[in-house]
Amino acid sequence: MGEKKVDMKPVNEKVISPAVIKRLPRYYRYLGDLLKNDVVRISSKELSRKMNVTASQIRQDLNNFGGFGQQGYGYNVEFLYNEMGRILGLDKTNNIIILGAGNLGQALANNQEFDNNGFKIIGLFDVNPRLIGMTVRGVEVYDIDALGEFLAKHKAVIAALTLPRSKAPKIAKELVDLGVKAFWNFAPIDLNLPEDVLVENVHLSESIMTLSYRIHSINS
Repeated sequence: MGEKKVDMKPVNEKVISPAVIKRLPRYYRYLGDLLKNDVVRISSKELSRKMNVTASQIRQDLNNFGGFGQQGYGYNVEFLYNEMGRILGLDKTNNIIILGAGNLGQALANNQEFDNNGFKIIGLFDVNPRLIGMTVRGVEVYDIDALGEFLAKHKAVIAALTLPRSKAPKIAKELVDLGVKAFWNFAPIDLNLPEDVLVENVHLSESIMTLSYRIHSINS
């Protein structure tokens, strides 16, 4: 099964398209950069030039959540940044566990940007006895057999899978049985999980193959 559609429903219960949802983190990032540069307000036209998205598209996207702009004034950057964070759920703490404490798992655990955006890595898990007991930026690596006991004590909103292809489906099913409902899947396999479980696939090899196609199609 491929990546599941994520429906974000604001107060009016309107279903938000996946394309709009994928643009929301970009809005948040660009608005954060504007804040760091002490920009107080910005028009949709100015924002469109920075993001390479049409002003009309920006207005349509934001209107899904209430608009936020004022005619003749534009958008208050700090207010819109905070609203984007709220819409993305970044005003809450999102606990993450990482399954697979190899190079990729450790790289994720070392990413301090997660802390800045409300994501907290609370545990790493692996089968390798050489890794169990070590810490990565203060987060302990546990034996994967301790998953059930750990999740009985700590609520994890998201499970990040940096596992081999052969291991990911079994561990994902076990995590669903333990109550995990959202997966950030780096394993090179699509997960066949219940419809109420959310999966965001990050297949690195597919991404670079896409880039390869674009390079060679341009040069052919």
